[in-house]
Parts: sequence; structure tokens; C-alpha cells
Amino acid sequence: MNDDVDRVWRCRDLALPVGRRTVLMAIINVTPDSCSGDGLAHDVAAAVAAGVRAAADGADVLDIGGESTRPRNQPIPEEEELGRVLPVVRRLAREVALPVSVDTSKPAVARAALAEGAHVINDVSGLARGDELARHVAAAGAGLVLMRFPGYPFNRPRPRRGEEGDLLTEVRRDLAASAERARAAGIPPDCIVLDPGFGFGLLPPDSMLLLRRLGELRDLGYPLAAGLSRKSFTGWPEKLPVTERQWGTAAAHALAIANGADLLRVHDVAAARRVAGFTDLVVRGLDAADA
Repeated sequence: MNDDVDRVWRCRDLALPVGRRTVLMAIINVTPDSCSGDGLAHDVAAAVAAGVRAAADGADVLDIGGESTRPRNQPIPEEEELGRVLPVVRRLAREVALPVSVDTSKPAVARAALAEGAHVINDVSGLARGDELARHVAAAGAGLVLMRFPGYPFNRPRPRRGEEGDLLTEVRRDLAASAERARAAGIPPDCIVLDPGFGFGLLPPDSMLLLRRLGELRDLGYPLAAGLSRKSFTGWPEKLPVTERQWGTAAAHALAIANGADLLRVHDVAAARRVAGFTDLVVRGLDAADA
């Protein structure tokens, strides 16, 4: 994996190295119904404190999300998401020396967040709403994460049918189509990161298959992100509750890096930095001083 150590992910005035070491995107949930139990809705001070703590623990990007995408989620109105997200973006963009990302698929939320100083939009829909969001990102010169989310906006994991074919073929096709839409809207390729969407529309065995074969997506030519932290499949085979998934999460993070992930979305930044630090030494062949 040392063939792309000089690549960068461009996010407005910043260029984040990808490939040299794993980039950590800290999850800051400003929702009341996070499936991981860490929602901080309506508590701006607590969300800002979480961002400050994540920065101190080694995060590279802070990702603020105002709408839950848990299984059986219900979409929220645009105004409600704006009310949750913007006060936190406004403060973190000024108080923390890290790029701020906003996890949204709504063009109006993306536009407002970028106006408040966000560097990245993390669109879990993969531009399923059209290209308006991408045009806002292009105008700002911001970074864009595009995730595969079959069935958006409703996350309903289900068994795959035999006639659906090879999962990785479908994931590759869908991610390539999202990236093409982004580029057609004016976003340069070095601003784009792709996320295969672990757990979205997938039962645990399929997410495990996707993790095992993640490296097959590197031929798309974009950095790969993996959102594995506390996902239900990291508690298998015991079907552990979210509070007991830390070891499965750590193993999934190491496997993702070994199989080609450049960026991890994480809840526990300190633990993820330790896992990524050691895994990068082995997989990327870093000197200890560079980890």
C-alpha cells in the first residue's frame, strides 16, 4: 500500500495526506437517537467539548451529524437538522484547529454548513437527492465523502437475494456512479473519498464479506473510508450490545486498514489512534517516528 503515500485529499484550503497513515474522522453525533448511544442533541457545549477532546486524542477531522441513520430511522425536517448542526459547526470551525465535516444529504444543510466554515460534506446518500449538494461542495472547493446507501433514506438491513449477484460488483458500480455524478457537478477527483457503507442495507455476514474484500474497491482510484465503529456486526458472533463492541471495532479497524482503507470514522478516537498507529507500522511500512 505504499504506492500512494503522496496522495492528498483536498478540502478547501487544506490538503490531508492519505496513504501515508490512516486518517481518523471523529464522530460527533448531535442527535437524540444515535444507535451508538452517544447522541448530544441540543447540547452545543457538550458537542464542542467532544470535538475538543477528539482533537486532543488524535483526530484528523471532526464529523458532525444531525440526523440518525440507524436501522428503522425516520428522516427529520431540514429546519430541525439545521438547528442541531449549525451552532456546533459555527463554534468548532473557530475553536478547533481541525477540518470540520458535516454528515448530511440535504443540500440546504450542506450549503449552510459550508458558509459557516465546514471543510467537508459527508453525504451518506451518495448524491441520491441529485447534484445540488455536489454543486455547493464544488463552489466551496470542499471535500466530499460519498457513501453507498441502498434504500436511502431508510436503513433496512435485509437478506440479499440470489439474483442480486455479487455484492462487491454492486458496491463498485454504485460508488463509481456517485463519483461520476460528483465530477460532472465540478468536484475535482482529489476532493472525493468513497465509503462502501458498512451496515447500510446489509446484514452482518454481508458487512463481513465487504470488509474482507474491501481492497477490491481500490481500483476505483479514490481514497476509501470505512465506518465500522460500534456497528452491530462488530458484536458478532455473540450479538453483543453496543457497549461491548469495542474489541470487534478494534479488530474491524485493523482489518480495514490492512484491506485498503485510508480513512476511518470512529467514536473512540484514542483507541482508534492506537490501533491505526500499530497497523500502519505493519501495513504501510512506516518508521515508528512517522506513525
